[in-house]
Amino acid sequence: MGARTRIEDAWAEHLWIDHLVAGAAVGVHVLVVRFTGAGDWLQWIDSSQRTDLYGATAGVVSAIGGLSAIAISIYTAANGERLRAVRRHHQGQLRRSWRSLLQGTAWCCALLLAALSLDRDHDPLSARFLYEYAFAFAALRYPRLIWLFDRMMQVSDMDLAEPERAPAPVRDPNWVRRRQGTPP
Repeated sequence: MGARTRIEDAWAEHLWIDHLVAGAAVGVHVLVVRFTGAGDWLQWIDSSQRTDLYGATAGVVSAIGGLSAIAISIYTAANGERLRAVRRHHQGQLRRSWRSLLQGTAWCCALLLAALSLDRDHDPLSARFLYEYAFAFAALRYPRLIWLFDRMMQVSDMDLAEPERAPAPVRDPNWVRRRQGTPP
């Protein structure tokens, strides 16, 4: 197993990494803004533009959440041999990952709606940083969704790519008696 595989496995297993990275990125940005007074890109636009941006982003995140639900339904509808084995042996991890993706979508929408409701002229409550966190978190969750869906499609495609096995011949229960020459 190579280094890339180990990193990918660690990333896939530890769903909290997305919260940590998004929080760290926004935290660094807040510190830069507070200490230097520069780089506050959302403060440069007026409140009505910010709230439009928050609403539009909530719509996009909700659409991605809808795609997640579709991906889950496709995953549960597939019934190849390999996919059934993956679900049988890794059901807990898969369920946790799918649930986390859907919960992450709801979390981002809640934060975006909170930012939308709290933002005022000159943003005295710094609601724009809620938006930044939600956006960063959603941006980190989207590749996770694509990665998981791609893995599930790879397994499903392997089942479809193999030629169908011929069914086993029907066994005649009387063949032994016929070979021995006795009537059935």
